[in-house]
Amino acid sequence: MNAPPTGDPWEALRALPFGRRIELTDDRGTVWTGTVIPSHELDGPRVLTLKLETGYNVGIRIGPATRFRPLEEPPPRRATPPAPAAAPAPGAVELLTTGGTIASRVDYETGGVRPVGDAAEILAFYPELREAGSVVIHPVLDVLSENLTPANWSTLAEETVGAFRRGAPGVVIAHGTDTLGFTAAALSFLLAELPGPVVLVGAQRSPDRPSSDGPSNLHAAVRLAREGRLGEVVVVMHDGLSDDRFAIHRGTWVRKMHASRRDAFESRPGPVLGTVDASGVHLSSDVRAPRAGPPHVDGPLDPAGGLLTFYPGLSGDRAAAFVQGLRGVVLAGTGLGHVAAEHLGWIRAAHARGVVVAMTTQCLAGVVDPYVYATGRELLGAGVLYLDDLLPETAYAKMLWALGHASEPEGVRRLLREDRAGEFGPRRAVEAARR
Repeated sequence: MNAPPTGDPWEALRALPFGRRIELTDDRGTVWTGTVIPSHELDGPRVLTLKLETGYNVGIRIGPATRFRPLEEPPPRRATPPAPAAAPAPGAVELLTTGGTIASRVDYETGGVRPVGDAAEILAFYPELREAGSVVIHPVLDVLSENLTPANWSTLAEETVGAFRRGAPGVVIAHGTDTLGFTAAALSFLLAELPGPVVLVGAQRSPDRPSSDGPSNLHAAVRLAREGRLGEVVVVMHDGLSDDRFAIHRGTWVRKMHASRRDAFESRPGPVLGTVDASGVHLSSDVRAPRAGPPHVDGPLDPAGGLLTFYPGLSGDRAAAFVQGLRGVVLAGTGLGHVAAEHLGWIRAAHARGVVVAMTTQCLAGVVDPYVYATGRELLGAGVLYLDDLLPETAYAKMLWALGHASEPEGVRRLLREDRAGEFGPRRAVEAARR
């Protein structure tokens, strides 16, 4: 192995641009092969961080006996990679970033993570991103997902349409996992006439942590974004414990089921739409095909809607106060779609003044049904609209969309019952036939 020609090896190593692949032998004789990525301020002196080919990151203390060699001809020396071109060529997948763990790094002063909003820094963490073809990065937002609002969903929808109009075959949205299901559902209703896939993707571990799932998730998402047989909003995340198998979830069916596992997401109420693995992209027959376009944003969203989860002890007065000022509210009820009897009063009053009160279930499987128990029949008589098997977050996003498209309660109710983005599960017809 060749040493740097002259001088301290540390000075030569830290002059390497991010994204440079090297082979390095440390002072103990251990050989490391990987890509140079940004180190942390608190890593200590003379520590170089490499992303290994396994996906793990490692910090190596550089001593006087350290030796290294570049694995390819180095480009001109610079502190950071070049910024992406402002006008991408047709055929380039566009990556929109919002913040979240997939576009964050550890802040060792606080022990948490902070969003990374710079395209160059994102490329430094994901140097392999462009291996399969041209990818253009557009930082859109710089927030963690719990801080996103419905106005941000509309912004993402506009940016997605802009990407398709620039010739992108597909769009990838890097997003925090905690509210990813809400955004996926909202975009499913906002985006119309999609000519290709819109793929939301996240990570449970930031890209500068060992064993980050961000690189593999993002690589799978970009592969799917080039897939010409899909024309809807989906989420791609790890499928089970496999390192190289990823599930494709419909944007209106996806729920985060675990706080930290990398396979945290599941499809409810329907099955996954397919998988991505080493052999390619595998789609089911249930996927929605691309449309002729042109793509457009079917807005607006009206934020005068809310989501209220029933719990034992929730008083009617508190619920009534929550609904004040709203045009619509989704109740996440128990079981088949129930709340305590004391809530009938405020529900009747809200219905009388034109508030749309819709019911879904806290359960993650099955269909709400007002006809089984007397409670459901009373709620139905009070004006509650039952929404079959919609997830609460999907029902909430659809409520905002419906409120934005109809000024009268009956129009809102009609839109809520129509299938717009494949949101109702495959059991809907069967359950309806049994009533």
